[in-house]
Amino acid sequence: MSVKELFDISGKVAVITGGSRGLGLQLAEALGEVGCKLAITARKQVELDEAEAHLKNLGIEVMTYACDLAKFDGIPGLVDAVLARYGTIDILVNNAGASWGAPAEDHPLDAWNKVMNLNINAVFLLCREVGKRVMIPRKSGKIINLASIAGLSGNPPDMSTIAYNTSKGAAVNFTRALGAEWGKYNINVNAICPGFFPSRMSQGVLETIGESVVAMTPLHRLGGEEDLKGAVVFLASEASRHITGQTLAIDGGACIT
Repeated sequence: MSVKELFDISGKVAVITGGSRGLGLQLAEALGEVGCKLAITARKQVELDEAEAHLKNLGIEVMTYACDLAKFDGIPGLVDAVLARYGTIDILVNNAGASWGAPAEDHPLDAWNKVMNLNINAVFLLCREVGKRVMIPRKSGKIINLASIAGLSGNPPDMSTIAYNTSKGAAVNFTRALGAEWGKYNINVNAICPGFFPSRMSQGVLETIGESVVAMTPLHRLGGEEDLKGAVVFLASEASRHITGQTLAIDGGACIT
């Protein structure tokens, strides 16, 4: 198989959660640009409509499905809708997430549960649904979890996001565990760990510590709009077929300092 063939995922069906904006939309663009058929989901239909128009303007085939993944009973319906449209799911990108800032000693339990429900419980339930119904019977699939370098270490000064960090650490080890368990089904499970990328979620934090983050990062820059695209295509393709249970930090080197 040639290198070009290894990276060829044209015609594959990719589901991207939280795909209406920010990093999720960047991931959707990347997979769509190389020929994947997309299903993107998010809570707000108006944002999905905007993303759909944007992606279709790029010549990308896409369907949308409004769904709050933290309401777990809606997950089977999401899978039903994708299968009704495309007949299968080849690639699952678990990108939807939430954060909450509060000192650990004052962190509200409701906020803790909100972060955990979306960032790890929903990921497990969607993987279980797609795995059991599609990927395990077919004995093939690519699962890409969006963790974070926040799951690899503690926080910089002036950040108090213990629930987010904990959930992303869980996502890293969930990736390892599921990769080990589902390797026998020829399912690759890997994680991308972004560093600081400008987004709606990170805007407030970067306004406070953005300059210090850049100064401490070996490449002296924040993540840009193209910096996740190559990684997601690689992990979705046969070029990564001998890689599973791994985490790839895309952070300008921040986690090595």
